Amino acid sequence: MPGPFSAKVDAWTRQTKERMSAVHKESAQRTVAVMQTPRGAGGNLRVDTGFLRASLVGVIGENLPAQTTAPEGMTRASYDAGPISLVIAGADLTDTISVVYTANYAIPREYGSRGQPGDRWVALAAQQWPQIVGQVATEAKARAGA
Repeated sequence: MPGPFSAKVDAWTRQTKERMSAVHKESAQRTVAVMQTPRGAGGNLRVDTGFLRASLVGVIGENLPAQTTAPEGMTRASYDAGPISLVIAGADLTDTISVVYTANYAIPREYGSRGQPGDRWVALAAQQWPQIVGQVATEAKARAGA
């Protein structure tokens, strides 16, 4: 039967894993939010019809979804963050969370094409990952009283 010290170590380990998981998930959510911020709201994502923004899909692992094209006659599409939030919420700490724009023009928009420069909204969000994780970790420490 474990003694009081063992029980304290077990509790500390469990709390540490829970906090790490919370930081992982919240950091992923915030990075997605940065990616999805339209230019008109201070981000780097161009929004015309909204199809590119609405094409964002989240998956666990690296089995990426296929590209999609906008339905014929579509004039407006809206983004629902719910499905991606569910994927992130269901991720384990060691899982790879992949967030992918499936619109068939996402890659040319990101990297540039036909003489047009890329918008780099994904790369710019990814570059912020260390700062986002640091901010979320600091907030978690403050909540934990550390």
